[in-house]
Amino acid sequence: MATRDIYTTAFKEDVQTTATDCPDCGGSVRTTNCETICEDCGRILEETQLDRGPDWGRYDEQGSKRRTGAPLTPTRHDRGLSTEIGYKRDGNGNTLSSRKRRQLNRLRREQSRARWQSKAERNLAYGLSEIRRIVASLGLAQSIRNQACSLFRTAQSEQLCRGRSLEAVAAASVYATSRCNGLGRSRAEVTACARCDQQRLTTAYNAMNVELELPTQPIAATDRIPRLATELEVPDHVRRRALELAQQARERGLTIGCRPSGVAAGCLYLAAQRVGLCLSQQRIADIAGTSPNTLRSRRDELLEIDT
Repeated sequence: MATRDIYTTAFKEDVQTTATDCPDCGGSVRTTNCETICEDCGRILEETQLDRGPDWGRYDEQGSKRRTGAPLTPTRHDRGLSTEIGYKRDGNGNTLSSRKRRQLNRLRREQSRARWQSKAERNLAYGLSEIRRIVASLGLAQSIRNQACSLFRTAQSEQLCRGRSLEAVAAASVYATSRCNGLGRSRAEVTACARCDQQRLTTAYNAMNVELELPTQPIAATDRIPRLATELEVPDHVRRRALELAQQARERGLTIGCRPSGVAAGCLYLAAQRVGLCLSQQRIADIAGTSPNTLRSRRDELLEIDT
């Protein structure tokens, strides 16, 4: 199938919309997006030139031109379409008088009172603000933040916030988004930045995973090794060797029934030992969230494949 059959015709192309008779020669008339012209004699019956250029506007104090205003964002309860009342200057940058500032203060107070149309909208705004705070504390990307906010909206629309704290649902949204994107963030990391305990986060996440059918994948040791190697400040060749060990252990079934954090710690410790890099077992275990006994057990199992 040709491309022209799939996509619609763009602007400034000859698109025949109407066909009548020319008043002079009686020929057929073609109307495009710019003018109406006779195909036989060439007479222009009607000319309507449309301005297809961008609609520039000024939206900041510096007066720089932009095509449109702020884009829609899922991180705000109103998607960023609410009006913000200024403080000391008007739209042209002029300083406001004291009387005008007092009037704006009263308007700002009334606007904040009438900001929420329902309790659900107020809960949505609070949950989205909690997600933004957690994402900023974890240093995640903006795309993760937007996905987590969209997931929280879906959870609220499916009545999954009832009987659960908004903080737990917000933390579970961030954790589920990181799981779906393969970031390897543990529940302990998210709980450390959230305002709920790990049990509430787990309960909210399990409900969202079942009801919303999230495309989450099992956590692998290879997902934990990059962050663990960064915190331990090991060289790149040690990290690559640890990833190879984790992949080989997974192929041989040595990771079945083992926590990914313990396997990742064992792979890094063994890879560091092979190159003569001195790393403390207690330090690796503390950063990985496991115990030195588990680290040594995983190390002994990996010795079978490290030839």
